[in-house]
Amino acid sequence: MKKRSTNLRVKLPVFLFVFQVIFVAIYFAFVTYDDQADARFQNNQTNPMHNAVYKDYPFFTDIQVMIFLGFGCLLAFFRLYGFGGMVFNFLTATFAIQWAILVQGYFQFYDNGKIHIGVINLINAEFACAVVLISFGAVLGKTSPLQLLVMVLLEVPVFAGTEWVVLTYLRINDAGGSILIHLFACYFGLGVTFVLYRSGLNEGHVKENTSYHSDILSVMGTLFLWVFWPSFNSALTLKGDDQHRAILHTFIGLSASTLTAFALSAMLNKKGKLTMVDIQNVTLAGGVTVGASVDMMISPAAAYVLGMMGCTACMLGYKYLSPFLARRCRIQDQCGIHNLHGLTGLISCAAGICAILMADEDIYGPSLYEIFTHRAPVEGDPKLQELQMLIPGLKLGLGRTAREQALFQVAAVFSTIGLSALGGILTGYVLKLPYLASPSDDLCFDDALFFEVPPDYDAPLKLNYKMTAEDSSDVQHQRVVIQLMDNMENKCA
Repeated sequence: MKKRSTNLRVKLPVFLFVFQVIFVAIYFAFVTYDDQADARFQNNQTNPMHNAVYKDYPFFTDIQVMIFLGFGCLLAFFRLYGFGGMVFNFLTATFAIQWAILVQGYFQFYDNGKIHIGVINLINAEFACAVVLISFGAVLGKTSPLQLLVMVLLEVPVFAGTEWVVLTYLRINDAGGSILIHLFACYFGLGVTFVLYRSGLNEGHVKENTSYHSDILSVMGTLFLWVFWPSFNSALTLKGDDQHRAILHTFIGLSASTLTAFALSAMLNKKGKLTMVDIQNVTLAGGVTVGASVDMMISPAAAYVLGMMGCTACMLGYKYLSPFLARRCRIQDQCGIHNLHGLTGLISCAAGICAILMADEDIYGPSLYEIFTHRAPVEGDPKLQELQMLIPGLKLGLGRTAREQALFQVAAVFSTIGLSALGGILTGYVLKLPYLASPSDDLCFDDALFFEVPPDYDAPLKLNYKMTAEDSSDVQHQRVVIQLMDNMENKCA
């Protein structure tokens, strides 16, 4: 009976069809076009080339590549879980984007009873999707597709609510999403995996390994992420010099972390050889580390140093911290998201706070109050009129000092970590419900449980890994049980 619960023939279609009906109803009742996509607002005075699609769509396509190809290939590093890594990424990403358009739309794009949708909504939804996929990395191979969909269903509203609270009330600067994307995703995922702790996996698993081809596929995902990360960090920054700096800083940070990763990988290996997990993950650390200050005047040298610092922290985390967390803290972080997104995210936040404290008009000129909008003068301040003459369209600010803005950044870090960890823990308890088809320990990291697989899919394991007789017997027994049950269900059908 326990094995039978992993069958998805009824559960998965029912879940997906029910929510598709719900989505259609919500889209029909509450979603409309924004001004840039609505034909009623176009006339002979409208220049089509000024449409927002031309400035937003290139960033959207770049982030699409990161979401579906970058994350998909990167998560396919397990020898027998390539289908699961790529296909479940595809499934959860699509569901997450549809759901995030509605949830974020309510918080950010709701007006006169309607959610107004344009390409900018899709970009925001893909950021929410990236949050889900980062969290997915913590439980990779240990969850069913149904559990992942429920995780999306719960995580997106928690993220959208946290994002709204932080941006509306704390009003922070976080252009690259170090706080609201990387830290949130990391600690939500750790909260989930803490609750879903499996003592049987603490000493490793017979299928928890890679192959030559799965590692190559994973590195392809890394390259997709690496190439398009500047778009990810700069998509929502102010157009012009801010966006220009964001692209430069991201590329410099990534380059620095890549070179540092190769150096550290060889140095920390007793045989002086490169380790594929370092190339697949640690090389990306610089993209996260520059995130909180990516649009600020931090200097190219600082971006380079941040890339090196993030890489070093990430490398040491994989080598020493991840085993400690699994052994002592009941946190089995499958993809090491705490190293790539947590540790580097904290470094990024600290760098952002330092950059805010040092920001003044000598460095930025009048544009200081465009980048740090909450430091702009309040209504009635004589300086406001003076600045608006220099920068037409400058909005009212809150009159914050650099120190006050830095303190709000600190508050945002702690509140985001707290809310995300709490949300992850509560979500973990929901995912433990027996109906959600959680795989047993011995069937984790194996595509055969949820996919039709070719006969030779496990050939590399048979050739290159020597199982004990007991392990081999157990695995074979489980496969026979699954096959017999599938045959019985087919006959009944």
